[in-house]
Amino acid sequence: MALMTANCATVTRGTTSQVQINTEPSDAQITTSMGHSCRSPCTLTVDRKAEFTVVARKDGYKEASTPVATRVAGSGAAGFAGNVLVGGIVGMAADAATGATLEHFPNPVALTLEPDRPAPPARRPVRRAPAASPPPEPKPTS
Repeated sequence: MALMTANCATVTRGTTSQVQINTEPSDAQITTSMGHSCRSPCTLTVDRKAEFTVVARKDGYKEASTPVATRVAGSGAAGFAGNVLVGGIVGMAADAATGATLEHFPNPVALTLEPDRPAPPARRPVRRAPAASPPPEPKPTS
């Protein structure tokens, strides 16, 4: 009964969250250490308590990656604290087990892919020395 009436984070926030992933340039292949995949920009639904790594790949660019961690969210903490008034120990245990008080960061994830090879330096026009004038004709001597 207490679990059903609890105003806990598990009920108000759920056990999953959406993490947005953006890359520059877009249309990169995204994979995570948890096995998710998509093409950027995209949004993944993940367990709130899951920490993972996002990897972006695109032909002609170096691979880029970043860890996505969790932290206690402001609204999650409020729901957890509400357990003291309504849900008690059962609500607190549910929130702790599901990670409902957590949020992912960074969210959105932004990755910038660097070109695989540096751009060739700009070519300067080649300056050629002016054509040499023929030597003057020798003057006849008398």
